[in-house]
Amino acid sequence: MNRPFPARMLVTGALLLLCILPSVQAASDTGYSTTYTISITKDGSAHWQIEYRTPLLSEEDLAGFENYSRGINTVYLPELRDLMQRSAEQAALGTSRDMTVTGFTGNALVQTSPTGRFGVVTYTFEWTHFAQIDDGIVVGDAFVGGMYLARDNTLIIRYPEGYTVASVSPVPDRTSDALTWYGLRSFGPGQPSIVLNDSSLPFLPVMGGIAVLVIIIMTAIILYRRRNAGSRPEEEFPEADDAEEPPISLSKVDLETLEEKILQLLISHNGEVFQSEIVKVLGLPKSTVSTTLNDLHQRGIIQKVRKGRENLIRLVKDRE
Repeated sequence: MNRPFPARMLVTGALLLLCILPSVQAASDTGYSTTYTISITKDGSAHWQIEYRTPLLSEEDLAGFENYSRGINTVYLPELRDLMQRSAEQAALGTSRDMTVTGFTGNALVQTSPTGRFGVVTYTFEWTHFAQIDDGIVVGDAFVGGMYLARDNTLIIRYPEGYTVASVSPVPDRTSDALTWYGLRSFGPGQPSIVLNDSSLPFLPVMGGIAVLVIIIMTAIILYRRRNAGSRPEEEFPEADDAEEPPISLSKVDLETLEEKILQLLISHNGEVFQSEIVKVLGLPKSTVSTTLNDLHQRGIIQKVRKGRENLIRLVKDRE
């Protein structure tokens, strides 16, 4: 079904998801995905990037997106600038720190991939004194009204190299190379709250001693296991992400039964579940599950939505 491209919503609607201004919320639109990336610097400032991605399913969608693109610098970027300046003013009052937001940019492009055609809009800007500098870096007090993430929205907070996370609330969904939260969820005032410590000198000698102790302990454990169980080095940590999995030929698996298990798992999780969770529940190698999911995707039964480094598997509701 054709649907007009809601141009102004990308700025006025989606940006309200930030809820830095008090008592602001917005509804979810599952046709769009929004990623907010906040990169904290050592001086407490932050580089913001807001990316919107929407599928262009028809020529009408494409025409609407192109019409939106022509108004980025004259209409929507000024709206973003006004919104964020008001947000910084409110945050400055709440934190007693001078704050400015500058360096606004915006662009739009059409991307074509094996999964379809998408319109991508990206805005960036700089926010000075966004975080508090104390013994380390404290992030969160600028979110004076909390934050609301709608479905298909993602918040990513990156921190400077050489810093470690001493505490974070609420617990993020991912903590690999950044702190990541997925919608649907709400944050209270001052959240997410993060305390970052500088892990460089003078703590380096202590951390170095701890590291040596850990290496000694782990080496002793490995040698003990090899001597008593005769295991090979590559079998020491079979649950690691980069561990090799023994492939299972699909000819040895009832494909229809496997597909039915995946569909039942999706239904029991309201139609969506991460691919890693499917692998865990089924107890099968990643390659076997991936092959089956690819087949379901090609037949239009499921969708794959990229969430950070993971695939969110979503059941197609209007399938025959």
